[in-house]
Amino acid sequence: MKDDNRRHPFRDSQEDREAATHIPQTPQALSSTYRLAFDDYEFLCRDELRPVRLQLELLKPELLMNEAGVNSTIVLFGGARIPEPANKDAARTRTLADLSKYYEEARTFARLMTERSVANGGLENVIVTGGGPGVMEAGNRGAADAGGKSIGLNIVLPHEQAPNEYVTPDLCFNFHYFAIRKMHFLMRAKAVCIFPGGFGTMDEMFESLTLIQTGRMEQVPFLLFGREFWERIINWEALAEAGTISEEDLKLFRYVETAEEAVELLETWEGAGEKRGSIPGR
Repeated sequence: MKDDNRRHPFRDSQEDREAATHIPQTPQALSSTYRLAFDDYEFLCRDELRPVRLQLELLKPELLMNEAGVNSTIVLFGGARIPEPANKDAARTRTLADLSKYYEEARTFARLMTERSVANGGLENVIVTGGGPGVMEAGNRGAADAGGKSIGLNIVLPHEQAPNEYVTPDLCFNFHYFAIRKMHFLMRAKAVCIFPGGFGTMDEMFESLTLIQTGRMEQVPFLLFGREFWERIINWEALAEAGTISEEDLKLFRYVETAEEAVELLETWEGAGEKRGSIPGR
């Protein structure tokens, strides 16, 4: 959003971009070397410009979320393949069909948290998801049910993941770099909620836990929905028994089953031990 009250001594870059299109179409003017550097997509996509692209992906969502007034978020991670209960009969496995209950729990949880957020101005505890289908859709949908905003942090994938229809359009972002996308998930996080999922969900879960464990991120409420699923997939106690994590690390997260249980736990959360650092990237 441009601030029209600001004054600069130099010509605006948009004005020069427009002016560059109104010149004679000579061989010189048509050469790629003549294009303004910031308006030259082929140049910006060169391997040597990767540091610039990384910076742009960090800056664009940060600036736009600041302008939207988003102060803090509730992060929802979970499987893209988990169907809405009404569509569970079309699930490719019986387990996915059974996990469809967590679509409804994610939707209800996002609605309850957004109702509280809206009642307090709508700028705190804004739901943020990966912007895609499954649990992500449920989270954005629940926020929409409550009449509030929600954020979608999409990623370009070979199978063309598109943003779900419930993400607030002005808070719908798209990323090339997974690392920068992960930073934006956590930079404003006041709680992290993990629903059943696959590689992507586990990657996000373990990276978030590692940041907290190592003190790179402050300790926030960290909820795992579905004890049976997670204990079947990950033997946390075996890690502690092996000594590769400490017993104290098992207190970094809590299990919940329902949206109501999660909301109550967030409101009464007492973390394990002392505060463990600051939000990454700040």
